[in-house]
Parts: sequence; structure tokens; C-alpha cells
Amino acid sequence: MKGKRVIITGGAGVLGSALARGAVKAGARVALLGRTRAKLDERVAELERNGGEAMALEADVLDRRSLEEARSSILREWSGIDVLINGAGGNKKGATIMPDQDFWNLAMTDFSDVADLNLKGTVLPTMVFGEEMARHQKGCIINISSMAAQQALTRVLGYSAAKAAVDNFTRWLAVDVAQKYGEGMRVNAIAPGFFVADQNRALLLNPDGTYTDRGNTIIRNTPMARFGSPDELVSTMEWLCDDRSSFITGIVVPVDGGFSAFSGV
Repeated sequence: MKGKRVIITGGAGVLGSALARGAVKAGARVALLGRTRAKLDERVAELERNGGEAMALEADVLDRRSLEEARSSILREWSGIDVLINGAGGNKKGATIMPDQDFWNLAMTDFSDVADLNLKGTVLPTMVFGEEMARHQKGCIINISSMAAQQALTRVLGYSAAKAAVDNFTRWLAVDVAQKYGEGMRVNAIAPGFFVADQNRALLLNPDGTYTDRGNTIIRNTPMARFGSPDELVSTMEWLCDDRSSFITGIVVPVDGGFSAFSGV
């Protein structure tokens, strides 16, 4: 990744920050994109303290105009874009079905919000930043999927549906850009298993750090019997970005401690 110009949406989050640190360590220049300037500046300062080159791009992944302004900023500073990592995403309580709730009472407004954030929030940045890559017929796009896309997980209905669509979008776009712009354009996805982040901490861990009932269920169904560390996504990112991976496109790579391979038996 040395010298590559990388945009990470959701770059101030737990997973996005880990990917940013890994990219900078590998010699990339990293632009962190998000809505909260203070958080972005904090992450950029951290990267710069560690000798990296980074910038903050304040933008909303659901707002095309702000994304286009961010594109202008990175082109003005770095003259191009080599890698886009679509890390923005998340969930809302109303788009989940708790054990004491029924599907029939799903809050459709929250369902739509989660679908927009995870799916449209992947498609729209890809349209804006990917267009610049297509002009040069070269670029690497990495979407962030989830185990929720591959297996039916209880509760997380809206998030699961959106991430399943991200998997399909990844494969569709990989075919489309290769056919129209040549082999230099590649699109893949990483599907993390279970990593403790701000959004799911209360679902997985009790205040004292022990596992919740849901956390215990996940651990029992993960052959490595632990949650992942965000830094464990970095090597997969580096592999997919590497020019030596030039014949790899349209795949979704699980990084999950064996969760997707285990039947539970």
C-alpha cells in the first residue's frame, strides 16, 4: 500500500480507525471521512503522531454534495484516489427485533434508516469516489460486510438485510467495472465476524466485562472461542489492496474466527 491514496468512510469509528492505522503503517496516505469533525481531527492527529500522512474529510455518506466536496478536497491535495474503503455503517434499536417483540411491529422508519446508512451509504460514496478511479481505469474498492449477511442472526433484521445487499452490490459492481473499465478496477468486501465496538458493546459485554447471554452464544459458535480484534482486519485489507492481488475481484472475505464455517454441531 506504500504511497497509495486511501479514503476510509466511517474512519473515526473503531474498525475504521484500525484500518487507518494499518494503512498508514504500510505507507499509505489516508483520508478519514465522517460527519464529526472533532473525532476526525483526533484520529488524524494520532496518525500523524505515528509518522503517517492523513487528512480529515467532513462529509455525510448519504449526502452526495458533501461527498463531491470531499472528492474535490482530496484531489486538490493528493491528485488522485487509489483505494476506497466503505467502512461507514451501523444499526438502530428500532430496526432490531428483541425477544419480547414481534416482526409485525417493526419500526419501518428505523429499518429504512439502517438500510440507507449501510447500503446507500456504501453505494453513494462508491459512485462519487469510484468515478474518479474509473477515469484512470484503476482503483481498489473494499466494502465492509458482516456475518449478518451470510447467516440469519436473531434480532438484527435491518442491519442483516442491508449487509446482504452490500454483498450482492460488491459482486455486481466487480463485474460491471471490470467489463467497462478493464482489469485495473477491482471491488471486494471484508465480512468481519464479531468485534466489540461502541455500537454493540452492550449486546456482547456486561458492565463488568463478562459476556452477556448473546455474547456467550457467539463465543460457543466461534471455533476460536473469542471476539476479534479490529487490528486483525488489517492484513486482509492489505492483501486486497496489493497490486499482486490483481486477479482478485468480486469476493467477500470472512474474518471471523471460523464462525461462518461452523454448524454449531
